[in-house]
Amino acid sequence: MHIGNIMSTNNSILSTLRPAAMLFVGLTVVVGLAYPLAMTGIAKLAFNEKAEGSLIVKDGKVVGSSLIGQSFSSPQFFWGRPSATSPMANNATNSSGSNLGPTNVAQLDNVKARVDALKAADPSNTAAIPVDLVTASASGLDPEISLAAAYYQVPRVARERKMTEAQVRALIDQLAQKPVMGLFGEPRVNVLQLNLALPQSK
Repeated sequence: MHIGNIMSTNNSILSTLRPAAMLFVGLTVVVGLAYPLAMTGIAKLAFNEKAEGSLIVKDGKVVGSSLIGQSFSSPQFFWGRPSATSPMANNATNSSGSNLGPTNVAQLDNVKARVDALKAADPSNTAAIPVDLVTASASGLDPEISLAAAYYQVPRVARERKMTEAQVRALIDQLAQKPVMGLFGEPRVNVLQLNLALPQSK
C-alpha cells in the first residue's frame, strides 16, 4: 500500500472519530452535568422540602424522612409495616422485599411471629389484625400504614400513654392522608409523624 493511501485512510478515520468524540463530550456535558443541575435547581425552587429528602425536623434536629419507614417496638408507639431489607430493617440503602410467596414456610413463620408480637403487646385486643402490620412490602421502606392498622393499635397506645382512645383516634384522623388525587391508594397515616405527635407518656 502506498504512503498516500495510508495517509488517506488515517485521515478518513480521524474525520469519522472527530465528530463522534465531539458528540460524546457534548452529550456528557448536557446530559451528565447541565440537565441534572437544572433539574436540581428547579426542584429546589418549586419543591424545596421534597428536593431535600422530605426530612422531618423536631426540636431543631432531623429525626427522619417522611419517605422512609422506621422501626418501633415499644408498646407506647405505633408500629409501622414490617421491613425485609438487609442487613437491618428499613435500610434505605438496600430497598428490597423478601420475595417470599404466600405459601412459603419462612413467610408463614414471619407472619406468625409478627402476629404473636402484636398479641403479646396487647393481649386484650381481639380485633382482626390488618395485613399491613404483619407483611412486608416490596420496597421494605413503607413510612405509612393503613388507617385500619393505626386504629388497631389505638387501645395499646392509649393505655400506655394514659390517654383516652378518643384522643388517640383524633390524632390519627388529624394526620390521615387521603388517596393520591382522590383515586390512587387508600387513606393512610405516616407512622413517624404520628408517633412524634403523641404527647409524652405520663
